[in-house]
Amino acid sequence: MIEQFRDVSPEAPELQPIISGLFGEYEARYGDYFSRDAEVELTEWYLAPQGLFIVLERDGEIIATGAYKPFDEHTAELKRIWTHSGLRRQGLAGRIVRELERRALLAGYSRVYLTTGFRQPEAVKLYLGQGYEPQFDIHRNPEEYSVEPYDGRLRFSKPLALDSRKTA
Repeated sequence: MIEQFRDVSPEAPELQPIISGLFGEYEARYGDYFSRDAEVELTEWYLAPQGLFIVLERDGEIIATGAYKPFDEHTAELKRIWTHSGLRRQGLAGRIVRELERRALLAGYSRVYLTTGFRQPEAVKLYLGQGYEPQFDIHRNPEEYSVEPYDGRLRFSKPLALDSRKTA
């Protein structure tokens, strides 16, 4: 069994069914909640030197993905963290996050930022377990963040440490 990370363009044909599936999962959890302010995404945000899109492959099959884009001059924003549905709860998303952190540090970023939705407790657990600092009260019912004045996004940040440069 051979596993390896590979840099890809977010427009790579092999990614399109995965990205569509990811947005399908969001729709299943949230309906049209987030569609009212659909994100504008530009491919160049995810290309070196300011961004990155990676896949983790096992024997040539994509089993996990992740990306970052610039949030500000010093902060990379993690996006598109996904794991194949049949391979979840095996630490693959954590490996993606650590590789993204390592690569963001090498690209000159000193912090990472991300958001997840209020109906993704597994993502909240992942980010807390990876040392992310929640920018919300983790003891509140996450559904409370879906009503005004909130926008449904649970925000996290983390300073990057020099030891993040080690291979994940």
